[in-house]
Amino acid sequence: MKNKTTLTKTLAVIGTVLIWLPIVAPIVMAFIALAVRHQFLLDFLMPAELFLLVAAGGILLLVAAFWVHKRQKLIGWSMAAAVALLVGSQGLAEVTGLASGATPAEGLPLVAVMTLFAGYIASVIAVGVGGILLLRDLFNPARLGLAS
Repeated sequence: MKNKTTLTKTLAVIGTVLIWLPIVAPIVMAFIALAVRHQFLLDFLMPAELFLLVAAGGILLLVAAFWVHKRQKLIGWSMAAAVALLVGSQGLAEVTGLASGATPAEGLPLVAVMTLFAGYIASVIAVGVGGILLLRDLFNPARLGLAS
């Protein structure tokens, strides 16, 4: 039982770090650029570019959540929403011509794509919050019903 508990905690910690990295990294890099170049340069597309980290972190969190029967719905549904919203935003960008540059980046097509993308980022943040809550549950045995 102790080995599985240690493995579950390890998966949850690694998964949470992987989920938050694509969200936090662009913000940290923007402030570094601000300090060095005196320009605020925020790569807001980085969470999509680092989707493999999000996917890996989501899988690790889901495995840990199912093992302890906590936070499965929050993590699972948020992860499903993140995938659907990212695919939707990329698909819509292709269909509208924004991805190829055939349509100028303005107006309703841009608003629609960016709304889906903002939903993706919100979903990734929700998975990250689920990871933090899962860690809180794992590192407090009373929350899991393991305390005597």
